[in-house]
Amino acid sequence: MTKTSTAPVLSVRELNRATLARQLLLRRVVLSAQDAVEHLVGLQAQNVKPPYYALAARLEGFAPQELSAAMEAREVVRIVTMRSTIHTHTADDCLTLRPLVQAARERELYGFRHGLAGVDLDRLASISRELVEAEPRTMKQLREALLVEWPDADPAALAIAARCRLPLVQVTPRGLWGRSGQVALTTAEHWLGRPSEPAPAPDATVLRYLAAFGPASVKDMQTWAGLTRLREAFERLRPQLVTFADEHGVELFDLPDAPRPDAGTPAPARLLPEFDNLLLSHADRSRVVSADHKGRTWRGNQAYPTLLVDGFLAGVWRLEETGGRAVLTVEPFGTLTDRQRAEVTEEAERTLTALSESPDTASTASPPPSPSAPVSYDIRFGTVVRD
Repeated sequence: MTKTSTAPVLSVRELNRATLARQLLLRRVVLSAQDAVEHLVGLQAQNVKPPYYALAARLEGFAPQELSAAMEAREVVRIVTMRSTIHTHTADDCLTLRPLVQAARERELYGFRHGLAGVDLDRLASISRELVEAEPRTMKQLREALLVEWPDADPAALAIAARCRLPLVQVTPRGLWGRSGQVALTTAEHWLGRPSEPAPAPDATVLRYLAAFGPASVKDMQTWAGLTRLREAFERLRPQLVTFADEHGVELFDLPDAPRPDAGTPAPARLLPEFDNLLLSHADRSRVVSADHKGRTWRGNQAYPTLLVDGFLAGVWRLEETGGRAVLTVEPFGTLTDRQRAEVTEEAERTLTALSESPDTASTASPPPSPSAPVSYDIRFGTVVRD
């Protein structure tokens, strides 16, 4: 990270408030689900529900079926992009961001080189494209078909190579609210009916990243994108950007007119999904996660949805739904004041209300899904992460 001694210094709380403002987490905003996904440059989506939880925390009047309908209309898709993880993107971003990170997907294949010995990767991509465009295929089906061509290769490596070489989207009903099915894949071009864009210069994405996550360092964006060597793009853009330093002297870039609220700006409690973009998109996460709480949002392979209090990570939560009833349990990492406890309870009620969207807002293109959240619920403070 480049250090500077002349730029204005932003405190941790100032960085926190600026990032929360960009992430639509200081106050809920009136924005369509599709526009929010675009502004946020995608939503982390390893599982089906996290994008819905993420938008419920950010948008005024959010109804899950709005995102679901956009996905069904192929205006929004699920695809592997940044950091080799599944993201929910608009169709336009799918066709531009995936080419941007393609070099990183190629590098990913190096880790599977022994299982791919003797495999012609260009031919593998051609065969895989033909297979998934004939009909969507699961990873298991793709592995089995590719093994016919390369019986001595590692089956898992073959399917991963197809995923790295091709922009494979998860077709619906996977990802739809209340109707999700197994993962089946086809190419983005086939699903969206138009070709991918050539790999763009990163400059425009740098500006979008700063709008959604800034102020930020070069290393911050490289962490978010899973890319390297972005310094040149920042330097090209330097004349149109402003610079700051964090409390350690690291140089931060930002858009001149982007919001940078006062450190004392109130930040309401928020319930975020596991792996929310807010927690994963900076090399230095201290603007949201204190050193005391680092690593406390997962246990083994299990990641937990997260609680923000006063803008910072303050606990985890889980939602259990059985027999028409929901129990939302919050586990704070420390003692909450009476006011904070009431604020968390109010936010939990609001989240449950948003996620219990009535079927009358569903898309008319298909039968309405059954409501995901039960009518009755309990909100409890207890233990979420068990030993």
